[in-house]
Amino acid sequence: MSLQGNLLVAQSGGPTPVINASLAGVLTEALNHEDSIPEIFGGLNGIHGILKEDLVDLAAESQLTVRALRHTPGAALGTCRYKGRRPGDFDRVLQVVEAHNIRYFHYIGGNDSQDTAFKIDTLAKERGYDLRVIGVPKTIDNDLPLTDHCPGYGSVAKYLSATVREMALDNAAMGQNDFVSILEVMGRNAGWLAASTVLARRKDKSASDAPHILLLPEVPFQAEAFVGRVLEVLKSNPHCFVVVSEGVQDEAGNYLGADTSSADAFGHAVLGGAGEYLRTLVESRIEGVKARSAKLGIAQRAASHLASLTDVDEAFLCGQAAVQAAVAGESGKMVVLARIEGKDHYSVKTALAPLGEVANGVKAFPANWIGSDRMSVELPFIKYASPLIQGEIALPFENGLPRYAQLAAVRVKKTLEPFKS
Repeated sequence: MSLQGNLLVAQSGGPTPVINASLAGVLTEALNHEDSIPEIFGGLNGIHGILKEDLVDLAAESQLTVRALRHTPGAALGTCRYKGRRPGDFDRVLQVVEAHNIRYFHYIGGNDSQDTAFKIDTLAKERGYDLRVIGVPKTIDNDLPLTDHCPGYGSVAKYLSATVREMALDNAAMGQNDFVSILEVMGRNAGWLAASTVLARRKDKSASDAPHILLLPEVPFQAEAFVGRVLEVLKSNPHCFVVVSEGVQDEAGNYLGADTSSADAFGHAVLGGAGEYLRTLVESRIEGVKARSAKLGIAQRAASHLASLTDVDEAFLCGQAAVQAAVAGESGKMVVLARIEGKDHYSVKTALAPLGEVANGVKAFPANWIGSDRMSVELPFIKYASPLIQGEIALPFENGLPRYAQLAAVRVKKTLEPFKS
């Protein structure tokens, strides 16, 4: 099964607190296979950089830098939101791959990124070029199919839950049964992140602990039911804390407060506005009640200072497993995490899933984990999510601030004509 050739790894989509830990896993494991993998390249800015033949020599990076990647946010290689739609895009990718004798390709990304990896794998097979493509999962939304959970989710869940707990203490000090606080979190199609904030509660089913209301994309928004629930909470609490996914829609399928006139590079509607929509609704419908909304935006996916050690370790493990699978002869697969059931101990193992079954799929929040009031979650979810936020990283500081990795990014010489987009 041995195949000799160079390795190319790239990152795609929105960064996470642990996407660079997966990169470190790929690089660390690739260095263990010098007989099969003489050179290790990184593609700058995902498929965009590959199309432009913008590659860097990752083997030239110091071990200190590689270790520091484990706690560094952002995407060290740069990223993009592009799937490859123009005529000739994938022909060009294969030209770059052949020009640099690349036989191993790893794309670290989410739903759309794995579709790109699938298309590259398919074209290589059609052309008879021996290329082993193994995707590495990444998404804070936790919505990739066929995996128990996704690297990135646990760290953002930890950060959001800590933020809710801290904000709730502030709100409780200010409220006098007349204050509503609304936090809008990421989650376009699935409510995994909003649901995770229930971990902020000191007790699993405490009615007094924030968050009091969870709004998930899986549940169509009903204004009357929402306003009624807010009033109910304020009867017995100084404040009402609401967490809403950015992707919540009303019963007609309209996003709450979203800009539907434009789309991102993947063709998705530009979200962001659900929190403000709810604030306006509360203040217009409930007399004497003050409402405030907050939107963390990219802060939630960049907060590596509160990353989950479990998440970091699993992200690194996924990178390692991708290389191991490719060297063993696998291709057209993505690494997935499978939970090993144990009564008192949490652990996972890696497995592989076909890229074609992962690409563009979405894993919705389970209906049986949503509370009967449609604005809460059940205990099985808490048992599922709690292990994912455990442990803290030993983050190095310099002059009072975190110290992060920065790649030397030694450029690889180009051999092809410039790409004409």
